[in-house]
Amino acid sequence: MKKKFRLGPTDVLLVIDMQNGFCAGGALAVLGADEIVPLVNEIAKRFEHVVLTQDWHLERHRSFASAHKGCRPFETVELPYGPQVLWPDHCIRGSQSAAFHPALDIPHAELIVRKGYHPEIDSYSAFFENDRTTRTGLGGYLRERGFVRVFLVGLALDFCVRYSAEDARKLGFDAVILEDACRAIDMDGSLDAARKSFAALGIACVASGSIGAPAARRQSSPTSPGI
Repeated sequence: MKKKFRLGPTDVLLVIDMQNGFCAGGALAVLGADEIVPLVNEIAKRFEHVVLTQDWHLERHRSFASAHKGCRPFETVELPYGPQVLWPDHCIRGSQSAAFHPALDIPHAELIVRKGYHPEIDSYSAFFENDRTTRTGLGGYLRERGFVRVFLVGLALDFCVRYSAEDARKLGFDAVILEDACRAIDMDGSLDAARKSFAALGIACVASGSIGAPAARRQSSPTSPGI
């Protein structure tokens, strides 16, 4: 029998990077990204607490191929903090690419976490920049609010969802990925590597049907502009 998750007040949904830049027509479009938006909206209705993340890069960000002479998107280079995939220019702060998908409808979201705004460091995880030491503040926020379990949906399963789930687990939260509400880039074996990591860390990877009926919701607080 498949495991069922009963939602409660210590559960939070983390919606990762549902932005135009990663959807159809975006510079870093993930195949099938648009088709999960209605499901993400429906899942969010079951949660009392929701946090959104948003890639928020500066122009000429160090993770962009355009910032490296002679390099092309999807090449890997060595930066001071380690290997870095070079990406097409995407999700530049304030741009249409950085905006949330127009069909994303989660009015009761309580926080937006913007990441990747340090010009020299990329950020996949919602918890740490890619140097693995610079914190976004999300871990402390979730702990102070008493959350225990983090459910994750969004883009991309093998990058930002993966690293967010891993860091949630390493910080002591239970992490559950709702896989049908994610899509992957699947580059050079990245999806298989993500699955192996989930298994090793005890991160559940399940269908959204595994979570129960909507939790009773208190009156929503205004969405924070970010941390």
